[in-house]
Amino acid sequence: MEQAVLTARVNKKVKKLADEWCRSQGLVMARFIEEAILDKLEEHSDLEEIQSLRREPTRPFSEVMKELKGLK
Repeated sequence: MEQAVLTARVNKKVKKLADEWCRSQGLVMARFIEEAILDKLEEHSDLEEIQSLRREPTRPFSEVMKELKGLK
């Protein structure tokens, strides 16, 4: 897998907490950061999907139940 360098400035307390977390979990900082970025991207993708679902038209529950009863 091709890799790239990522540089960021963070609050010292955040860095200390991340170091402690990685040490306690036996993780390398780079892996911790990569997983955090992927989690955030996935969360954003999920939010977009939820928002698109909310824009879909709705139907009354009674109508859906009638349709399901017809499938028997």
